Amino acid sequence: MGGEDLRTTLMIKNIPNKYTSKMLLAAIDERHRGKYDFIYLPIDFKNKCNVGYAFINMIDPLQIVPFYQAFNGKKWEKFNSEKVASLAYARIQGKAALVAHFQNSSLMNEDKRCRPILFHSDGPNAGDHV
Repeated sequence: MGGEDLRTTLMIKNIPNKYTSKMLLAAIDERHRGKYDFIYLPIDFKNKCNVGYAFINMIDPLQIVPFYQAFNGKKWEKFNSEKVASLAYARIQGKAALVAHFQNSSLMNEDKRCRPILFHSDGPNAGDHV
């Protein structure tokens, strides 16, 4: 393995609770469209807002550093939030492991907008929802 880090999944922490998946994707897609294949922003169903963190899986481990540099320690643009993004490696790593983790979850019976979102990772549809 030559000691290189092959992890691809990050946890994005300190997301303002009013952010929706669409808002988060818009912020990420400014510079990183087509570079990730999974994103999940957990929702608190009772309060109808996100719980303050998300998971993203980058297609290539080499995309971790530019993504980290773009978001870690940065303030969120919407809602005049004082929250500052904080990134860390996620416990579950890789798209296949993430899909396996969520596919049998009761979450998959919830509103489509509350589920993890998968993206094409290559070809002419790269960056589009699966």
